[in-house]
Amino acid sequence: MEMAAMCGIVGLFLKDKALEPRLGALLSDMLITMTDRGPDSAGVAIYGDLAAGKAKVTVQSADPQSDFDGLETALHKAGISASVMVKSTHAVIEIDAAQLSEIRTVLAEIRPNVRVMGSGESVEIFKEIGPPKDVVARFGVRAMGGTHGIGHTRMATESAVTTLGAHPFSTGADQCLVHNGSLSNHNNLRRELIREGMTFETQNDSEVAAAYLTAEMAKGKNLGEALTGALDDLDGFFTFVVGTKSGFGVVRDPIACKPAVMAETDQYVAFGSEYRALVNLPGIENARVWEPEPATVYFWDHGKAA
Repeated sequence: MEMAAMCGIVGLFLKDKALEPRLGALLSDMLITMTDRGPDSAGVAIYGDLAAGKAKVTVQSADPQSDFDGLETALHKAGISASVMVKSTHAVIEIDAAQLSEIRTVLAEIRPNVRVMGSGESVEIFKEIGPPKDVVARFGVRAMGGTHGIGHTRMATESAVTTLGAHPFSTGADQCLVHNGSLSNHNNLRRELIREGMTFETQNDSEVAAAYLTAEMAKGKNLGEALTGALDDLDGFFTFVVGTKSGFGVVRDPIACKPAVMAETDQYVAFGSEYRALVNLPGIENARVWEPEPATVYFWDHGKAA
């Protein structure tokens, strides 16, 4: 049973395109501010633009030298034309979107020790053990641009500190979730989701929440509707911040004992476990700042704004 007692969550959804080159830098500062809430491991998901018809898969290896050397060539031999960009213990593999479903199978054969962190048309996910400042430096997060992103810093209380145990959890294309709290019905829910065809990498309760949302969205719900369903179907304490290709959502359980604060301006919507995560955002002094209400879904979507 894996739980995270005290964690820090941040999220940033940009409305102003002029801020997009700064997404990684802004999100990194927000996350580093939360270091004392979780010095064990950290992770970020960055949503950026990609060429039409392309997709990317972020993978992680405990032995990047042997796993990533010659990976591009090995993928080509297996029939997947890919370009591989190595970032420390992770690599981002860009492929034709049509090959997204088969690349996992191919990777399992040619690089069995590589773990898929996330995949989709726009998301890249980096997570590793260590304090946030080291994690963001290792992956060059500051230099990354994008439309929205979420981050998490973890203090493991009842479980090993591992890369796979770090957040965000991604269980569907361009979908990911960060979670502060613990779920009480995750074992039953995991069994149901496995019956529905979902697969799991960890025993973490947060991964069950991510998979639940993926399964609900696969039934045709948008993120807002899936989060509304989560209020009925998930038991326990939770604050979720969730990303999809074009959307950003926040929901807290009905008791809402985990801290959360939000801010909105004409340029962005931001989330932090504490207000101090938001203090360096541009124009924060003029932002509308509020504490998200319990059992209330907050949801923004670039698709709707366009």
